[in-house]
Formats: sequence, C-alpha cells, structure tokens
Amino acid sequence: MKRIPLLILTLSLLLIGCSDNDKFSSDASAMLSFSVDSVAMDTVFSKTSTRTYDFWVHNKGNSGVRIREVRLCQPSLSHFRVNVDGNYVDSVAYDFEVRKGDSIRVFVELTAPETKQETPQRIEDLLVFSLENGKEQPLRLIAYSWKAVFYKETLVVSEDMLIDERRPIVFQKGIVVNQGATLTLSHAQLYFHDGAGIEVNGNLIADSCLFRGDRLDRMFSYLPYDRVSGQWKGIFIHGSTNSKLQDCEIRSSYSGVVCDGHASLTMLRCIVHNCKGVGVEMDESSLSLDSCRITNTLGDCLNLIESSVSMDHTTLAQFYPFSAERGVALRFDENSMVICDNSLVTGYDEDVVMGGGTNFFFENCILRTLKPADLEDFVDVIFESPKDEIQGDKHFKVFDTDNLFYNFSIKEESPAFGKKIGDLRNL
Repeated sequence: MKRIPLLILTLSLLLIGCSDNDKFSSDASAMLSFSVDSVAMDTVFSKTSTRTYDFWVHNKGNSGVRIREVRLCQPSLSHFRVNVDGNYVDSVAYDFEVRKGDSIRVFVELTAPETKQETPQRIEDLLVFSLENGKEQPLRLIAYSWKAVFYKETLVVSEDMLIDERRPIVFQKGIVVNQGATLTLSHAQLYFHDGAGIEVNGNLIADSCLFRGDRLDRMFSYLPYDRVSGQWKGIFIHGSTNSKLQDCEIRSSYSGVVCDGHASLTMLRCIVHNCKGVGVEMDESSLSLDSCRITNTLGDCLNLIESSVSMDHTTLAQFYPFSAERGVALRFDENSMVICDNSLVTGYDEDVVMGGGTNFFFENCILRTLKPADLEDFVDVIFESPKDEIQGDKHFKVFDTDNLFYNFSIKEESPAFGKKIGDLRNL
C-alpha cells in the first residue's frame, strides 16, 4: 500500500513532462522557420521532370505549432508537385503538427509545361503555410521551362538532311547517319541522353553547333551536370571523307570525336572539353585542326593511331580534374604523321607529349615535354618546364578547380600570347 503514492507521483511527473512537450500554442507570435528562402530549380525542358528538391520546416519556439493547411496558390498553372511530411499536396493539404524543437521535411518536383516562347520561361508559385493562429507563411517556388524538340527514338538519316533549328533538340537514343547520306547541322543545340551519341557512316557537316548532355540540373549546388564528364556517348565517324565541324563545341561526353576506317575530318574553331575518354582520336584517318581547343580529358586529348594531323593555332591542355591517371595532351605512334604549327601543348604532368617514329615537325610551339637532343624537327619551339614562371594552368584566363569551371582563352601575360601560339580567341 505504501508503494501506491510513489507510483502515482511517477505517473504524474511523466504526464506533466509529456504535457509540456505536447503543448501547442495559438499565440500570434508562434512562427515556423524554413531552411531555404525559396526553392529555385534549374532550367528544365518542357514536358520533362526536374529532380526532387527538398527543404526543412523548423519549429524553434517553446511550444508546438499546428499548421491548418498547406496550399499552392495556382496549382493548375505552375505544375509543381509537393509532398509535406509524407503527404501529397493536391492543391491543398490539411492538419500538420510541428512539435517544439522538431522539424518536418518538404519535397518539391516539377513537370515543366509547354511554352510558346523559344527562350526559357519563368514558372513561379507560392507554397503557403497557414498556421492555426491565423498567420500565413509563403515560400516561393521558381523554375524555368524551355521549349524543346524531342527525338524519342533514334534519328536515322538515310538521305541528305538539314537541321536548322533554334530550339534545343533532345535526343533520347541518338543519331545514325547512313552511308551515302550527309547530315548538315546549322546553329543547332543538340542535347543527348545518357548513352546516346552520333554514329556517322556517311558525312557530318556542322556549323555553329553545341553538342552536350541533356541534364540541365546540378549534381551539387556548385556543380552542374554539364561540368561532369561522361554525360553522353560522343561523335563517332566511320570512313567519312567529307565531314567538317566548324565553330562547334563538344563537351562533357564520354569520347569527344573518334574517327576510323580511313575517315577525313576538318575541325575549324572548335572546342572539345571534359571527356571521360579521349578528346579526339584518329585511327587510320586524317585530321585538320585550325584554331581549336581540346582540353581536360581522362584519356588523351589527341591520340593518333596510324593517322595524320595538320594542326595550327590549337591548344591541347590536359588538366582533367577527376583522376590522376589521366592521359597525355598529344600521343602519336610511329606510323602517324604530325605537322604542328603555332600550337600550345601543356598539362599537369612534366611530359604530356608522347610520340613515336620520326614523322613529325613542330614550329613556333610551346610543348610541355622534355627537350630532345636532336632539334632538327623543332623550329622556334619553347620546351615548357614546371620551373617556368608561367607554365601549365598559368597560361589561361579562368582555372577554377573548386567549381570545375575553366576558360582556356590565353592570358596576355602568357608567352603564348606574344608569340601568337595556341587558340588566341577570347571566348
């Protein structure tokens, strides 16, 4: 009998504790706080979905807070999808509790609507938290929808075709150019899904085009997927004798451009950047490079296998950031021929030029390689050393390894600028 009062006291204390923790306030000063000021999504192609974004709703007050409802202001127009604490907000959701010191999590997605404009269009809505005390706390949701042309199946080019399209073109499964056909691309922006690319058995003529992966969002807040290599397959040219790329940019692919089968390719004022394989590879083929940049590749920037290259005012820069097992800037075997004028070949390593045989000639170049004993085939060449004041990444205007952002335009302080070496365009 004497134990009963002790039991009652213990239960009373527990109830008091629970009561304190479960206390909810309707006081006008009770407010929630959010882990973000707004949810700003990346640009997304029309009729496609974003990744899932999330944020936290915190209660930092001394009492619990009841949320009477969470609603979207214009759900039929904005196309946002919201989940609050495991509950889908179908225009509006009701009755949420956030206890003292606790939080709930909110998830937001968007399927971008079709727009009538060719430029990305802003989509906006307010997610409003209406509290039991009558307060309303809105949070802005923002995204951009970009009208695009979609090829969901492989585009097979069996006869000459011209694509002159200002809207972005998204290829889910890639392009195949059949033998005897020529695909001409003019001022086009081509976005390829993972694993998709271009297989050319005929000819490819491209002028002022962008080739890249189709992910417009970010891996991390500071890192767009477009700065991550291997987002799509690349361009493969088989036996073509009349392919030309002019004023084009190829980036973040697995391989940039690979030619085989006695193909012939001309590249004028082109950029190949950030490849998970080779930048440009020629296998029993011939290549003309003029005012080009091939930069940051896991494999070699330029690799020649029983092939020939004529290279003028070109920059080969091997600063691939994702692996120390990167290739070199220039590699050629003993059965290849290299004629290289006014070009900058540099990188992280002490020697980024690996060549065989005797079929090469370099004139007015900067080469990051060991100075050979026989200089007969090197005319007015600077052999760059890690001891030089300006060398490697010091040649270039922007070299941001933290954010993986690069601009390989040559700085005026670089000896390459004064000697008119490399791709001298200010991009």
